[in-house]
Amino acid sequence: MYNKQQTIALQNKTTEWISKINAANASEIGKENIENLRNCLRFHEYRYYVMTNPLISDFEYDALYKLLENAEKKDPSWITKDSPTQRVGSGLIKDFPKTQHLVPMLSLENSYNADDLLDWDRKARELSGLSEVEYCAEPKFDGASISLVYDDNLLMRGVTRGDGETGDDITPNIKQIKSVPLSAAFSSYGIDQIEIRGEVLLNKNNFAKYNQSLMEEGLPPLANPRNAAAGSLRIKDTKEVGRRNLEAFLYHVSYLTNTEKVVKINKQVDLPLLNETTNEPSTHSGMLEMLWNLGFRSPVKEMKVVKGIQGIIDFVAAFEAKRDELPYEIDGMVIKVNDLALQEKLGMTSHHPRWAIAYKFKARQATSKLLGVEFQVGRTGAVTPVAKIAAVAVGGVTVSSISVHNEDYIKEKDLRIGDIILIERSGDVIPQIVRSMPELRTGDEKLIVFPTKCPVCKDELFKPEGEAVWRCININCEAQVVERIIHFVSKDAMDIRSFGEANVRKFYEMELLKDVPGIYTLNIDELKKLDGFGAKSIKNLQIAIEASKSQPLHRLIFGLGIRYVGETTAKTLAQAITHIFDLSNYSIEQLLQLQDVGVKVAGSIYNFFKNADNIHMLQQLQKLGVKMEAQKSAPVSGNLNGQTFLFTGTLLQMKRTEAEEIVEKNGGKILGGVSSKLNYLVVGVDAGSKLEKARNIPSINILTEDEFLKLIAS
Repeated sequence: MYNKQQTIALQNKTTEWISKINAANASEIGKENIENLRNCLRFHEYRYYVMTNPLISDFEYDALYKLLENAEKKDPSWITKDSPTQRVGSGLIKDFPKTQHLVPMLSLENSYNADDLLDWDRKARELSGLSEVEYCAEPKFDGASISLVYDDNLLMRGVTRGDGETGDDITPNIKQIKSVPLSAAFSSYGIDQIEIRGEVLLNKNNFAKYNQSLMEEGLPPLANPRNAAAGSLRIKDTKEVGRRNLEAFLYHVSYLTNTEKVVKINKQVDLPLLNETTNEPSTHSGMLEMLWNLGFRSPVKEMKVVKGIQGIIDFVAAFEAKRDELPYEIDGMVIKVNDLALQEKLGMTSHHPRWAIAYKFKARQATSKLLGVEFQVGRTGAVTPVAKIAAVAVGGVTVSSISVHNEDYIKEKDLRIGDIILIERSGDVIPQIVRSMPELRTGDEKLIVFPTKCPVCKDELFKPEGEAVWRCININCEAQVVERIIHFVSKDAMDIRSFGEANVRKFYEMELLKDVPGIYTLNIDELKKLDGFGAKSIKNLQIAIEASKSQPLHRLIFGLGIRYVGETTAKTLAQAITHIFDLSNYSIEQLLQLQDVGVKVAGSIYNFFKNADNIHMLQQLQKLGVKMEAQKSAPVSGNLNGQTFLFTGTLLQMKRTEAEEIVEKNGGKILGGVSSKLNYLVVGVDAGSKLEKARNIPSINILTEDEFLKLIAS
């Protein structure tokens, strides 16, 4: 951005300003000189936050900044929108308004090995008709995605990724990031408006410093730099955002305009894309260099342009080997077709561009010591061993507990207390033990003894034939009772708002609540004595409890927590019966006749309704006014008649239960899993394994949430 001559000139001018401050000779700053001072501050922000190579001390920068701040306070008419002082927020942000991106932010297709890259390259060559394609590779930053819009050289807004179509306007917080220019000379490239994509990071050093400051204040440290960066962007106190020393890499131009034409980069439009008469770059790497020259921190130093996929494979392998040397976290590399016109030709699917792919690095690994094993009892009585290990950082996350699943898993891994173990975060998310290291044993290690009695109620444990999990079958076991009540009041079950997990545990510990029927006999007079329970909150709780008595039968069935019975199976059961006690008369053979009910599910339902304690509980609920009858309705017909649906991931425009109700009201059916019987899989944010499985079944139509809503509207 600054050549040698400009650098020398600005440094000399800085020296003049500092000497004036030291001589107490800078009290009078004329309007004709104030822009010169701003330029000096912008230059040093660039040297510090983009180049990471400052030329003056922090004290000297602060002195210059204070000089400018005082001058602008003296005459506010001198303030400009891109003045360095305008980064400082005015205080608390009331809310983050929703803002639509100029071009949707799509996800990238993932690859995990060289074969994936070879296959992707083959498709690119076939679609382009070229024998060899030029690619640009750059780091896949592990932070929070943002989109910046500049109009007439000025930063107008910064937006989170959101659902890809719409995000939160966090402009005041973006202005706290010193590596994001408040203005840039886009007009020198003939650009009037531009949308730039990037990633906000908290580098390893700043993350460690910030965590240290939290601990000194007696506050818990943050988990990892990625979560810290994402959380920082949504803080409503701009001063706190500035305190976290965030930085931003900008790596993609998605949209730009000038007075002559509109160019939507990588969006299929019938408009010319960057011709020879403009100054605008015609390659992705050229765009990154343009951003760098304009003062942005783009990955020009980290990127590499290579012809042919083999050079890319070699480059990403070398980069992975040195990832720990980087000052920030990355979880892979992004490979893009370098030629922008060719990107346009390759186009995109509804989910990802065909001209780019993310190469994910191998899971992060580390060694630790197995200190002990705790045995936890879940809602269904399953006893799960949890390994307690010496805390160790893996992929930016501190891990101290890892599930070791069951007794067979412990034997298979040959785990002993005191072992040195190798752990990894699979997909950089879920920690797991890879193996123990028996060659490092000293003889002091101890075998892990699985309990024969429940760790909570001390009843005998049982392991059903053919299963690996030991279970406590005492329905009155405290661990199960609490978990069952939490599940019963949850939003997808009886939806008793204002209850919540914390209140369930509190009421149980205080002996105000001992079982599910106790929800409906809660002593309100005792609640009034508790801190935090005023008249309004108690009234809301009473209303929610009373309203739950009229919930549809399928919610009650789901709320009972019957093993293997999810929301979809609960609806199937509710549609098959008139009254909940009808299920106590069903045989396993009759249950197997119901849609999506297999042997395990049928056995679990049968055993639940043959248990006298469970029937007694249902009888209590009936006496207390809880609805036990199914509400029969006429067969529904609509534009989805006979079509089957399944939802995965987080929907942003409605709850999943609301979406499922829309399908059913229009004649469609909800399935419990991905199979050849499924017609539509609707994909929300952070979709999981269901999406991957559906992609392997050609007959399944995969829809985004917006596409689903359009289908309903049609």
